[in-house]
Amino acid sequence: MTPKEAAAISPEESLRITHEQGWTGGHNPWVVALVVTMATFMEVLDTAIANVSLPHIAGNLSAGIDESTWVLTSYLVSNAVVLPISGWVATRMGRKRFYLTCVFLFTVSSFLCGLAPNLGLLVFFRVLQGIGGGGLAPSEQAILADTFPPAKRGMAFAVYGMAVVLAPAIGPTLGGFITDHYSWRWVFFINVPVGIASMILSSRILVDPPHLVEAKKRVGPIDGVGLGLIAVGLGSLEYVLDKGQEDDWFHSHAIVFFGAIAAISLVSFVIWEWRQEHPVVEVQMFRNRTFAVSTLMMLVLGMALYGSTVLLPQYVQVWMGYSAQDAGMVLSPGGFVVILLLPLVGRLISKVDARYLIAFGFLVVSLSLFHMAHTIYPGMDFRTAVLIRCYQASGIAFLFVPINKRDEVDRLLGTRQIPLAESSGKALITDRPLAPIH
Repeated sequence: MTPKEAAAISPEESLRITHEQGWTGGHNPWVVALVVTMATFMEVLDTAIANVSLPHIAGNLSAGIDESTWVLTSYLVSNAVVLPISGWVATRMGRKRFYLTCVFLFTVSSFLCGLAPNLGLLVFFRVLQGIGGGGLAPSEQAILADTFPPAKRGMAFAVYGMAVVLAPAIGPTLGGFITDHYSWRWVFFINVPVGIASMILSSRILVDPPHLVEAKKRVGPIDGVGLGLIAVGLGSLEYVLDKGQEDDWFHSHAIVFFGAIAAISLVSFVIWEWRQEHPVVEVQMFRNRTFAVSTLMMLVLGMALYGSTVLLPQYVQVWMGYSAQDAGMVLSPGGFVVILLLPLVGRLISKVDARYLIAFGFLVVSLSLFHMAHTIYPGMDFRTAVLIRCYQASGIAFLFVPINKRDEVDRLLGTRQIPLAESSGKALITDRPLAPIH
């Protein structure tokens, strides 16, 4: 099929081709996969390399270490706000246009982050960067799911997954090298050429299926109230968690105020979304116990993963005098441990009950964190710091894939192919993988 022939196909026929053969728009599907994976690698790498640069950012911008963590958390909060509405916006704008807009915003904001003269502007530009990054993962996974037939979809997502895993493996060391030998600003500037290349290739390769073009005419309204509640709730909660220790927690009137705002907003969000016809988040899915428990497990995993990923490099730099590059080398071996274990987990998941793998993974992570709490001290050697991270990574490898196990997701959500006439903008197409945690 050539690009001209693809444009002439009816929406109904393109929907059938997408589910049976995969929609390529006349291009090689593996070329499409590599093009969208490029932006994935850039986005995940950016988060990984920024971790080890925080002490340098704080020193250069005359900020405290605690304040510098806003560079990471502001990105994650804006990312989380955009994620729920990405499907609606992509359907409204067109998936290709939305994806290119996200890459453009991420690239431009990366450049602005590198130019930021103070911490306030850097945090603001990171919020913009998070808005762009928040739409990348859902769009990329939707594109991959549409491009490949069901029989080859697993291999396509394996390529995508390798980018997600490889970036955190090399990111800390690369970020440390750049920070030590050049400047922390190049941690953000490095995204610019990759982003430009991604935009050029994506504009030439990606083609929206005709049924998605047709779906733009029937997109449902956006739930502005729900979006506002989750934005205010998460923003207030972020302030409480970041400034709480500095301001003596609830002895501070500001912390009490923002804590109350966060609680009221998030509770109101759940109540409001429960009754909406077009919700930002389908909260009624949490009535399914399996889905609710899986989401809770991903929350706990994210807390353990991000907590140690942010704190360990700061600890070895501030308390042990490590350079940024050495701090990165403490984290990187853990990423390679995950890469080595993923093929084993992939084989086990078809032979062993996913619940046993998840239980084993959480057991290993729990023991590794317990070991870390009793081992870490300013006099520990480099080998001990590396092993602490590797122990955690060995457990994490047994969690990501089983928790997001595809056939389990399809079973609990009752995935079906929705006819074109039923499309309302809630999803780009029904048979979708879950978005990953960055």
